[in-house]
Amino acid sequence: MENLAPDRAALDPIEIASRDEIAALQLRRLKWSLRHAYDNSAHYRAKFQAAGVHPDDLNTLADLAKFPFTTKADLRETYPFGMVATPMEKVVRIHASSGTTGKPTVVAYTQNDIDVWADVVARSIRASGGRPGMKVHVAYGYGLFTGGLGAHYGAERLGCTVIPMSGGMTERQVQLIDDFKPDIIMVTPSYMLALLDGFRAAGLDPRQSSLKAGIFGAEPWTNAMRGEIEQAFDMHAVDIYGLSEVMGPGVANECVETKDGLHIWEDHFYPEIIDPVSGQVLPDGEMGELVFTSLTKEALPVIRYRTRDLTRLLPGTARSMRRMEKVTGRSDDMIILRGVNVFPTQIEEQILKCPGLAPHFQIELTSRDRLDRMKVLVEANPAYAGDDVRAQQASDLAHRVKSIVGVSVAVDVVDPGALERSTGKARRVVDKREKD
Repeated sequence: MENLAPDRAALDPIEIASRDEIAALQLRRLKWSLRHAYDNSAHYRAKFQAAGVHPDDLNTLADLAKFPFTTKADLRETYPFGMVATPMEKVVRIHASSGTTGKPTVVAYTQNDIDVWADVVARSIRASGGRPGMKVHVAYGYGLFTGGLGAHYGAERLGCTVIPMSGGMTERQVQLIDDFKPDIIMVTPSYMLALLDGFRAAGLDPRQSSLKAGIFGAEPWTNAMRGEIEQAFDMHAVDIYGLSEVMGPGVANECVETKDGLHIWEDHFYPEIIDPVSGQVLPDGEMGELVFTSLTKEALPVIRYRTRDLTRLLPGTARSMRRMEKVTGRSDDMIILRGVNVFPTQIEEQILKCPGLAPHFQIELTSRDRLDRMKVLVEANPAYAGDDVRAQQASDLAHRVKSIVGVSVAVDVVDPGALERSTGKARRVVDKREKD
C-alpha cells in the first residue's frame, strides 16, 4: 500500500496545538454554545431551568457535567423545527434521519454550519490520505441522509474531484471505478464488501484497482473487516465517524499513518464518556457511552447529546486531539441473550476468522418456551462449496462464538449471494422474538 501520511505543514494549526491551547479554545466556545442554546432555543432554556443551571455556571470544562443531557427523544418531541436556534430564514439546509423507529430526527444548518462541516470532512479526508487533485468516489447515499452530501462538500473543500455516485447499482459502481480511476472511495464498509463481490463477478482484480484509500463509516465495523478489505483491494481502510444530530460525517476520523482510533475534531465537538446507566462522567480510558456537545453549531446546537455509541477516550497520537476507540456497538444495538451481552461486531469478528465463510451475515433472534435463541445466517465462501466443508465451517463458527462471546448459537451456512445486500447501513439483526 502507498504511503499516504500527510505532510504536517499541511495540517490545520489546531490539529497539532498543545492541549492547553485546545482546552482554552474549547472553554471559550463552550461558553458561547451554552449561551446561544439558552438564549435562542425555548426547549433548551426550559431544560436548563428545570435542571437549575444557567450558562453562567460554566467556569471550567468539568462544569459541563452540571447540564442536562439531550437525547433523540428531545428532537422527536420538538419535530420538526422546535429546537432550531436561529431564524428559519437563516437555515440553508435541512437533513433528517430515516425515521425507521419513529419520527425522523430533523437537523438544520446555517451557511456557517455548512462551511464548518465541509472543513471538518476535508480535514478527515486529508487525515485518511486524501490530497487536492485526487478523485473521490462518493458511494454514500445522497438526499436527507447526511453521508453523501457531507462527503461531497468536504471532498470539494479539500480540492478533490468528486464522483457523486450515491448508493446502489453495484455493477455500475464497479464499472465507473474501473473507468474513472478514483483514488479514494467513501462508503459504508458493508457495501464495500458488496463492491468486492461486484469486482469478482466482473472478472476484475480488486488489487489492481486505482483505489488507494477507503473512508468507511455510518455503521460499526471491526479491525478484522479492515484487514479483509485492505488485503482484497491493496488499499488503506480508514474509519470516519459522525451522526446527523451532531453534524454528520466528519466529527472524528482515523489518521492513515496510525489507524489507532479516531481523532475527534475537538475544536468543534466536545466529547465526554458517561456510564450509560447512571449518567456519571467517566475518566478518559474507561469504556462507556459517548456524549457530544457542539461548540460552533448555529442552527441546531446540541448540548450533551447521548449518542448511544460505546467507546472510550484515549490520548492523541498522530494529532494532539483525543482519540475515540473504534465503536464496536451501541447500547441500543446490544443483544442480551440468556443474560450475556452480545454485539453484532463480535459475531462478525469470529466469522472473519473462518476461511470458508464470506463476510456477509445476518443474526436472527427467535424465542421458544420463553427462551431466546440466536441463529447466525452466513454465506459460504465460493471457494468452499462442498456440503462437508460448510458443515465443518458452521461447527467451527458456533464453537468460536461459544468460546469467545459466551453464548450458544445455531449457524446456517447459506449459498453465496443468498443474503440481502444493503446499499447503505447493513441490517445485521432480525428480531422475531415473541413480544409480551
